Parts: sequence; C-alpha cells; structure tokens
Amino acid sequence: MKLQRKNRLRATALGALAVSSALVLTACGSDNNSGSSTGGSGEKTSAASNIKCDDAKGQLLASGSSAQKNAMDLWVKDYMAGCKGVEINYKSSSSGEGIIAFNQGTVGFAGSDSALKPEEVADSKKICKTGQGINLPMVGGPIAIGFHLEGVDSLTLDAPTLAKIFDGKIKKWNDPAIAKLNKGAKLPDKAIQAFHRSEDSGTTQNLGKYLAATAPNDWKYEPEKKWPAPGGQAASGSAGVAAQVKQVDGSIGYFELSYASSQSISTVDINTGGSAPVKATPENASKAIAAAKIKGTGKDLALDLDYTTKAEGAYPIVLVTYEVVCDSGNKAETLPTVKSFLNYTASDEGQKVLTDAGYAPIPTEINAKVRETIASLS
Repeated sequence: MKLQRKNRLRATALGALAVSSALVLTACGSDNNSGSSTGGSGEKTSAASNIKCDDAKGQLLASGSSAQKNAMDLWVKDYMAGCKGVEINYKSSSSGEGIIAFNQGTVGFAGSDSALKPEEVADSKKICKTGQGINLPMVGGPIAIGFHLEGVDSLTLDAPTLAKIFDGKIKKWNDPAIAKLNKGAKLPDKAIQAFHRSEDSGTTQNLGKYLAATAPNDWKYEPEKKWPAPGGQAASGSAGVAAQVKQVDGSIGYFELSYASSQSISTVDINTGGSAPVKATPENASKAIAAAKIKGTGKDLALDLDYTTKAEGAYPIVLVTYEVVCDSGNKAETLPTVKSFLNYTASDEGQKVLTDAGYAPIPTEINAKVRETIASLS
C-alpha cells in the first residue's frame, strides 16, 4: 500500500510539473507578437514576423471575390498572428456583392476579379468623400477548367471547343471536336454537365473575356459578371462549382486553381496554338500576367490582360483580383488598418505565400506601384 501511495504521489507531482511547464510555455507564447509559430520540427509556419501593424486596431470588415478566398485566409491568419488585437473579417461572396458593399460604405475594402466599371466609380464618390474607388491588383492566378470524367485523367481543349461546351453546342464527351484534341483517349458516350456561377462573378467575366477574345465565332456573348449562356447548371461561388464538379461524373466547370488543388480535381490543359498544350499552374499563369499593362489612370492600377497569348508555357485563362479602396476619403477609424493589412498582402512575404496556395504573385514592377499607392491612401 505504501508503494502504491508513493507511485500515486509521484504521478501527481509529474502531472503538476507538466501543467506548470505548459502554463509557462503558454505565457511565453502569449507575449510573442511576432506571429511566427512552430510545428513539430521547430520550423516557422507563419510569415507574420515582419508585419508592420502601425496604428492598426479593432475590427476591419471586407468582402467580395471568392476567387481570392484561399489567399485571403492565409493573409488574415498571418496578419492577425502578427498584429494582436486586430481582427480582419473578410466575407467571401462574389465580386459583385463586394463592390455593392463597398459602395454602400459597409466595408473597408472589397475584393473584385474585375476592375470597377465607370458607373461603379461614380457611385464610389458618395462613400470616398474626397476621392473615388480605385483598383489595386493583389493576387493573380489561373482560372482552372476542372472536369470529372471516370476513366479519363488527362484532357486537352482549345478555346472554340470550350466555348461550344459552355454554350451547350457540344453535348457529349466523345464529340469529334474533343476526340480530335485527345487522340488515343477513351472518351465515353456520356452527357456533359457544365456548371457555372449562379451569382455575379468576376471569375465568370474573366472566362468570358478569354472566350470572346479567342473564340469570337463560337462565343457571341459580352463578357459580363452574370453568366450569359443558356442551359448548364448553376452553383454558388467557386467553392460551389468545384464541389459539384468533384461529385458529378461527366461534369466540367471553372474556378480558381486553389479549389482544384485542394480537392484533387483534374484540370484541362489548354491548346493555345503553341508547341504544346499548357497546364494550369501558378508559374504558367504568371507568364501570362507578366505581359499585363496598366490601363488605369492616376492611382487606379487596373490591368489589361492578354487572353490571346500564344507565348510558350503561358496559361491564358487568368484573372487578377483587385482590392478596391478609396484613393482618398477613407474612413479615419479603419484607414490605418486598411493600409497596414494591404501593406502586408503586397509585401514580399505576403506575395510569397501565394504560389503554394495555387495563386500567382503580382509581377514585381506592377506590385511596386501597388505599394506606392497603398502608402499614399488617405
């Protein structure tokens, strides 16, 4: 009995020591505002160590593009780890909803996969009392064409064929146009189920710009945020379209590469007319985005993308997501946090996390102008 009592006392003491040690480690950790954390290997797992919080404080609301959701999740996590007491709340909805929220004055910034239209800029002047809304390119990437076809792991399509699929003109997977681009593939006699976004979407508009530019005889629709073609099936957000493609055999849809990567969805290689079909990768998207030109004026940095590129290895179906802010007239209570957070997302560290998440960093020359503009916001 004495031996058992000794063992119980020894176990209690060891347990108390373990709890005490854990509390000490927790207390030490609570004073660490660097935002860096360590995994089992002891290596840093956060890029927050060099974030400049400046006068950021309180809660910042933002909303918009679901295309940048996975990038925004990483940015928000790192930023909030580095800036204790600051809360960034980004609601992933759609580009259209984000711009509406921005022009209603309910968010500090909006995410949009398409630059502001003239009428949206005009509306923004009611909120940006001394200025107007401007576009800051923050994250780029490929719009992946995801597909789910049992027995087929690799698929090549070109712009005219894609246009006919999404317009309901090509209805079967063994259609001669698809077979011609995939010689040797065993394509089933199965109906194609094409999915598109149900709400106004910059991703939809960018896909439309690509199809209109590269297959004008087969895609007669104006590139708008609302899906223009008849037929097909609708789903909410990039996540919704990806979920449907993941589940439905015979399906095809469009969404950012990060959604395909995270769910192991096969993606289409694009025949651009170059020497070989081009895969949807961040690196290949960067080659296309690098050729973009700034078309905005003043502090507006809206870009002109070349969807018709035939450059070797350049993936042509790309988008750039903008953070929409006031150039001047931002709300005094949120301006420091907006500037601090966007300074991080545009920093070398902020851009570095994009590639692993399936996105493409903004080209260095353009990003330098983004940083200058963020510093000048008032």
